[in-house]
Amino acid sequence: MIVRLFAITLLGWMLGFAWFAIFLPQPLDGRPTDAIVVLTGGAGRIDRGLALLQEGAAKRMLISGVDRSVRPAELAAQYDVPERLFSCCITLGREAIDTRSNAIETAHWLERRDYRTVRLITTDWHMRRSALELRQALPERVTIVYDAVPSRPSLTMLAREYNKYLLRRGAALIGI
Repeated sequence: MIVRLFAITLLGWMLGFAWFAIFLPQPLDGRPTDAIVVLTGGAGRIDRGLALLQEGAAKRMLISGVDRSVRPAELAAQYDVPERLFSCCITLGREAIDTRSNAIETAHWLERRDYRTVRLITTDWHMRRSALELRQALPERVTIVYDAVPSRPSLTMLAREYNKYLLRRGAALIGI
């Protein structure tokens, strides 16, 4: 009986992992939203957010998880965008240190501005857990659209993220 239970659990984990790895979220079109939220930590995330902001896909952008030592002028120079874009339309969120605190920081930022739609930008392998955290932190009235930055994650990276996703999903089910 214990062996069968273990085998069924392992089979369930493997099927879930296959779904997680094969059907990674994809980039979204340039449809407009009230705001863009970029989670730091992966290549191409900030580039994607800046490009969409410059195209007029949103009014404002939050970059969540920025180190306290980073200045807007440095980011403007690094990403070759006008510094005035940072003063008018971009907020650097400096409170977040992990995915859960990214969601909390984002929720506070959105509440202060009363936005109804937000585009979440993060790496494809990170999107499901980020979306789960953000959905839990935001009120139901806020619509989230998911805009994944494509990557080439290793099998180890995917397995680690899948396990984090399962643990977080389980914790959410019991109210943690």
